[in-house]
Amino acid sequence: MALSSSTLLLVKSHISLSSFSNPSLFFSKRTSSKTQLGGLPGETRIRVRRISLSIINARADDRKEDIVIVGAGIAGLATAVSLQRLGIRTLVLEQGESLRTGGTSLTLFKNGWKALDAIGVGNDLRSQFLEIQGMAIKSEDGRELRSFRFKDEDESQEVRAVERRVLLETLASRLPPDAISFSSKLANIERSENGETLLELEDGIRISAKILIACDGIRSPVAKLMGFPEPNYVGHCAFRGLAYFPEGQPFEPKVNYIYGKGVRAGYVPVSETKVYWFICYNSSSPGPKITDPSILRQQAEQLVRNWPTELINLINLTPDDTIIRTSLVDRWLWPSISPPASTGSIVLVGDAWHPMTPNLGQGACCALEDSIVLTKKLSEAIKSKRTSVEDAFKAYGNERWPRIFPLTVRAYLVGALLQWDNPVICALRDNIVVPKLVRLGPVLEHTNFEFDPL
Repeated sequence: MALSSSTLLLVKSHISLSSFSNPSLFFSKRTSSKTQLGGLPGETRIRVRRISLSIINARADDRKEDIVIVGAGIAGLATAVSLQRLGIRTLVLEQGESLRTGGTSLTLFKNGWKALDAIGVGNDLRSQFLEIQGMAIKSEDGRELRSFRFKDEDESQEVRAVERRVLLETLASRLPPDAISFSSKLANIERSENGETLLELEDGIRISAKILIACDGIRSPVAKLMGFPEPNYVGHCAFRGLAYFPEGQPFEPKVNYIYGKGVRAGYVPVSETKVYWFICYNSSSPGPKITDPSILRQQAEQLVRNWPTELINLINLTPDDTIIRTSLVDRWLWPSISPPASTGSIVLVGDAWHPMTPNLGQGACCALEDSIVLTKKLSEAIKSKRTSVEDAFKAYGNERWPRIFPLTVRAYLVGALLQWDNPVICALRDNIVVPKLVRLGPVLEHTNFEFDPL
């Protein structure tokens, strides 16, 4: 998958940060799109720049911050807002010139809405998006295999598709005007003699942080710095889009899934005028990055050209700036093998720690859960001083791991099963497994997550 035109930072070697005394890391920097990066076909080779992590003296002109959050995505903003509600100020560093409002929509189940309620933005978002009543599963020829109503299985279930742009803007609106520093690209990380983390930005600004919370996404430089491997490509790619109906969309408020052979699709109403759709397909490699909307539209239509016509209509009604193609990746946090979620006063949150495939609709939900759990642990350490920040971060990791690891594995397995391309197995799925064996209750059991209010 090709890299974006902006400079990215990647760590080449996998090194633990339990000590900063000797290790050196390599951040990579974009130079040309013509060479290839060994590993994934279609990616760009990046020229390497050496960066020292030796312990150094802080400078008098270094900017001092208690808590710095890297990344103004869902995890970063949710964590900042959660801490703000408890009177704890943070500085959020975002490498983009503005909020990264690209992308389409994401589905939040009741655990995600509980987290948004705890953060204080749940009701503002509910008023803008439709509550989804149920789901229907169809075969590629349009035959309905099964349908469910969410409330019949769980009266407390709440499902809504939310525009990513609106979610980010709503979270950001809860922060002070100076809480997010845009165009703040991380260039270097070092450790000072007093134990703080020194962050150097590409514009030369240096920030000394007592606490660093990394919410910098699936390609997190901080995660690489802590010894985490690159996320694993799972063999599937997905087209996504947000169709726009200026006169009102015609669909019932339910999730619609369509299963084919090595290809599956789905769509769900988001609001009165917008419908989110996706097409997931098998691919031996992520392939090159494509941004031309006309090419993306053509490729998406080709995959479902003989499927129910509503899919083609949705693709055609999708504005150019809301159609994307992504490769699906995850990272399994193997016990006793994977690095911990934190080291010293540095901690990972959301996709930076546990990227997962979207097959359970839990990526954003888990990031929101992370923000609540971390906030409670950290605020207790800061305010009561009965425990250290380092121990608070360890407690966060220990509490979240039993939740995250099984969900990541389960999401992968669900995707692998739904992407079957063997005609015999697909016939078995469509005629026996889905119509007669699937039960919605167990499928949504993972959305039962409880936590105390902030």
